Amino acid sequence: MKFIKDIFIKPSILLFIFLAIALLVIFSSYYELQQSKDEMLHLMSEEAHSLLQSIIVSSEEVLYASDEVETEIQNRLLNNANSIKIFYNQGRIDNKILNQIAIQNRINRIHIFKNNGIKIFTSHPMDEHEQISTKLVKENLKPIFNDYVDTLIVGFKNARKEEGMRYVVAVASKNNDAIVLNLDAAELLAFKKRIGFGVLIKRLTENRDVNYAILENNNGILAASGNIDGIELLKNISSSQWAKSDSTYQWRIAQNSNGEVLEALHPFVLEGRLIGFYRIGLNLEPLEVINKRLQRRIIISGIILFVFGFMMITLLFVRQNLDLVKKQYQKIETYSKKLIGSVSDAIVVINNSNSIIEINKSAELLFESSKQIIMGKELKELFGKDCSINFNENNIQQIECEIKNKNKELLISKSNFMDENGNENTVLIIKDLTELKKLERQISRNEQMNAMGQLASGVAHEIRNPLNSIATIVQQLDKDFEPINDKDEFHSLAKIVSKEVQRMNRTIENFLRFSRPEPILKNKFQLKDLLTTIEEQFAPLLKEKGIKFSLKENWDGIVNWDKNQIKQVLINLITNSIESIKDSGQIDLIIAKIDKNVEIKLCDTGEGIPKENLQKIFNLYFTSKAKGTGIGLSIIQRIVNEHDGIVTVDSSQEKGTSFTISIPINI
Repeated sequence: MKFIKDIFIKPSILLFIFLAIALLVIFSSYYELQQSKDEMLHLMSEEAHSLLQSIIVSSEEVLYASDEVETEIQNRLLNNANSIKIFYNQGRIDNKILNQIAIQNRINRIHIFKNNGIKIFTSHPMDEHEQISTKLVKENLKPIFNDYVDTLIVGFKNARKEEGMRYVVAVASKNNDAIVLNLDAAELLAFKKRIGFGVLIKRLTENRDVNYAILENNNGILAASGNIDGIELLKNISSSQWAKSDSTYQWRIAQNSNGEVLEALHPFVLEGRLIGFYRIGLNLEPLEVINKRLQRRIIISGIILFVFGFMMITLLFVRQNLDLVKKQYQKIETYSKKLIGSVSDAIVVINNSNSIIEINKSAELLFESSKQIIMGKELKELFGKDCSINFNENNIQQIECEIKNKNKELLISKSNFMDENGNENTVLIIKDLTELKKLERQISRNEQMNAMGQLASGVAHEIRNPLNSIATIVQQLDKDFEPINDKDEFHSLAKIVSKEVQRMNRTIENFLRFSRPEPILKNKFQLKDLLTTIEEQFAPLLKEKGIKFSLKENWDGIVNWDKNQIKQVLINLITNSIESIKDSGQIDLIIAKIDKNVEIKLCDTGEGIPKENLQKIFNLYFTSKAKGTGIGLSIIQRIVNEHDGIVTVDSSQEKGTSFTISIPINI
């Protein structure tokens, strides 16, 4: 709690949070404004695109309508010309008839020219005696006179003597003479003007949002409407100024005399031919109005967000600090639990009432019981009544006790601590030294055996030769010499000496066999085959003694050992077990694989070994049997040791003896 209090009273931290909130609000407001502006520009560009597409479609309709009208006029003039051609070819044409045809069909002029350019008939009385320039006629009607075409569309042409425009067509008659008709084009031009590009552009700028509209090509502006003051020509505008929406449509922010406008550009293409480019400028005033309205909303929202954010961040800050402290506490607690749970030593926590309040996983394994069962018990219930714990000045004690019928050697250290309620609790850290002690004793026995082997080898060599001499001399004296008195006693003593020498010699042989064991002859074999052979070998004797034998094979594989020597080990152990059972009993031979080792465990229900003798049974010549030599277990120890293995014993005079041998599968 002091940590949280310290944070709240620091003004620098509060100032930092305040500035962070302010910057966040400003940035979010600016970002929102820019986003809104970009979205509005995008909408306006889409609107401009739609307007341009509409005006292009309308322009196409205008051009198509104008062409249809012009085509209709062409067809009417050509029909009249072909009718006149028939009369002319029949020789039935004169000026009067042409005049009637012109009046009836509202044709301005009808002229017929010889192929030499001389006018021979006309529909206009005033032109009857007027001759048009032969050179000009020949030049204009050359395609007909030279028989290149039979129909010639001259199109719009200025009137020669009057104001206005005429629409002219000509057809060829007999002898390549030319019949020429012209029509007053004022109505046609007026119609085109009524439906032309200028009208479309003017109507478009009647929309107050459209500042101007222009149709422009490479030669300049073809049509325009609206405020085009200060507008640049397309050829002066860099391509980099345009923002492309697709391959044809482009837009940009441009300047004219009224200020900024959104200008859009779209090519006008008709039947694959580029007519020009349509440009329209949209007023940005609506955008400014919307932007100002958005600015006001964003400012108000920003203030609300700022106040709300400041409050929320303050509350969140308090909550996060509380959560942080809680998480740190949970982290430390979890770490402590994991640390306690993962250590290999058993940990037991007891309160001031000597009741257990906490243990770890290693303690469950040591006492072979679950945490639920152990919790709440007193300490003496775990170690048993015969085990007393008395700590020295360093609060460390090494004890031997029995847990679940297993002898254990434990090292216990003690420490005290106060809990949150001020109660004193005790922590016991228990290290299981049983296996370590077994290994130490194994190493010690190996060292003793090596030393005794060397001693045996030296003593045997020193005694063997004198003994052989004594045996020879005694035998020779007993054979060649006979005293006068006490003959029988002499021969009896000689035989006794001879027998004792033989006994001593056998002892020396055992010394030599122990000090110079047979070399290990490794070979791979099925362990089951060896065990089956041993079981069959002892079956008659076990039956005779009334002893039950159980072989439990939890692993059956191939080992790389000296088969004969391992067989000797098992025979010696089983023999010892049989001899330790006075009446009926039980012998169990259990095989298991632990990591890379094979564990062979022989358990019997015999008399057991006194506790004081457990540390001596592997010593050379130690035996508790009347007829024992005391060398069998030493040889077992030697063989197992040379197989890189370990042999241990656990025995109780009430429950029997258990020998455990652990040897690598491949030595």
